[in-house]
This record gives sequence, C-alpha cells and structure tokens, in this order.
Amino acid sequence: MQVVGLWRYPVKSLQGERLDTVDVTPDGLAGDREFGIVERATGFVLTARREPRLLLAAAALVGDGVQITLPDGSVATDDSALSAWLGRPVSLAKADNTVAGTYETQLDFEHEDTADWFSWEGPTGPFHDSTRTRVSLVSEATIGAWDARRFRANVLLSGAGEDDLVGTEIQVGNVTLDVTKQVDRCVMVTRPQPAIPGSGGIERDLGVLRTIHRDRAGNLAIGALVTQPGTIKVGDALTP
Repeated sequence: MQVVGLWRYPVKSLQGERLDTVDVTPDGLAGDREFGIVERATGFVLTARREPRLLLAAAALVGDGVQITLPDGSVATDDSALSAWLGRPVSLAKADNTVAGTYETQLDFEHEDTADWFSWEGPTGPFHDSTRTRVSLVSEATIGAWDARRFRANVLLSGAGEDDLVGTEIQVGNVTLDVTKQVDRCVMVTRPQPAIPGSGGIERDLGVLRTIHRDRAGNLAIGALVTQPGTIKVGDALTP
C-alpha cells in the first residue's frame, strides 16, 4: 500500500486541508484537530454529530492560528462571528495537553430527532474522540465509490487490507505507528458536505452508515498512535 492522500483538519468537524507532505508529532499530524468549537452552555466540543453545519465551514492553519471561512465566504474573525453563525454562544479553543475535551453522540442514528445523547471525555491535547487514535488511515478499496471526505481519515492508502494491520506496528515514510483499533463510525459519515476544488459536493446519505453496520460491524478505517514521529508524504509506502 502507498499513501495517495493526506488530510489535516485544523478545527474539529470543519473542512480541512489536503497536503502533499506533513510532519507527524506524538499527537498526530501537526495541526490536526488543534482547535475545537466549544459550546459555552455545556462545555462540550461541538461536532457535526450535533451540529451538521460545522462541515460547511472550512479551516486552514495560518501561522500559529487558524483561519475559519464560513459557508457564505466570510472569515470568522472572533468568537462573536462563530456564535452569530451557529446561533448559540461558542468559543474557539486551542488544544491543551492538560485539558480533555468532552464530546457527545447518539447511538441510534436512524431516529436522530428522538434518540438519547451520550457524552464522554476524550484525551487531553488535540480534539480526538478516542484515546487510542492520533492518526487514522483508510484504503481506497475499503471506501470504494464513497467520497473519502465522508470519513475524515488523515491518510488515504492505495490497495486494501488495512484492517489486518490492527495490533501491529507499521512504517509510513519515516513515521512508526502502533495500529490500535478499527474506527467505529457514527452519523457524521452520513452528513452533507460542500463541493471543494477537485471534489463535488456530498449529499446526506443514511445508507452509508447502514452499509457499514451491515457489512463491517460498524467499523471503517483504522486508528493508530505515533511511536516514532517524522514526516509522511504522498507516495510513501506503508511497510508492515
């Protein structure tokens, strides 16, 4: 397998940046999930599970900060602009290795209007949902005809067989990863996303998650921890 795509998502649940090369730190791709939008009333880090509109905005790292472009093309310069857009008081938070984010999800994606919400505390540092994932990888064979952006993986691979790597260490570029798990999927993979250069828009499609549950026990992609930082670039081989 080879790396055919790299993505970094500077703000959790917003559109991200496609890269040709990226530094990888112990926390994952440099700048990935470095920021989150926190709902002030609850303290929860908002995701597109609760607020699908997040996927319609885009984020790009600029120096030590981030630039957020809203769906109307304007740039959100402060928390007031983000709050006005979402219709609730929110704050842009930067990851802190002493503070953990709190997230929420629904287990019943078929009945979003009535299903209960469950919350949990994620890891400290970048706004990842799981303590067992800092880098996510998926193959072209696994996603098939689906748009890779639905799954927000960091690394898209040619070929197939990434599920067999769980429980092993792999080398990608000069980075060593400990593959800890398959990635369990939620309603986010069904959400609509806008067109971007080189890719058309993504429609809302509950059938994506139904298929993943039916054919793959609810899992798609693999998650890994970084045991040796370094650099990954498009074209690098994955070595078991």
